[in-house]
Amino acid sequence: MPHLTIEYSSNLADVVDIDGLVRTVHEAALATGIAPLDALRTRAVGRTHYAIADRDPDNMFLAVTARLGAGRSDDDKQRLLDALLVAVDQYMGSAQRTLMISVEYQEIDPTFRINKNNLRAVIAARRGE
Repeated sequence: MPHLTIEYSSNLADVVDIDGLVRTVHEAALATGIAPLDALRTRAVGRTHYAIADRDPDNMFLAVTARLGAGRSDDDKQRLLDALLVAVDQYMGSAQRTLMISVEYQEIDPTFRINKNNLRAVIAARRGE
């Protein structure tokens, strides 16, 4: 049930391809082995109303939130966070001069979550499993 949400100031889309950012973050999570392919969801949401630091119009923010079910070790959580930060940092390159970046891990409480994943069987069939 990994959910990756990339929240960003709308002016970020003026300097980078957001679809490429989503692909980069998604692939980085998969590469850790912590987020299974048949459950990973990555999406981005731009924010048009925001104030950043001194409100200079060139200021930008990008916040990645990783929400996963319980049971991962602290080392795995840190490894995922590190991988996501490195991926974002590399993807942004020189475009991050006025960018604030954050990456956060949140654990999903299974008591208050209902989940139905119809893709597991489809993906398994696609892979010949």
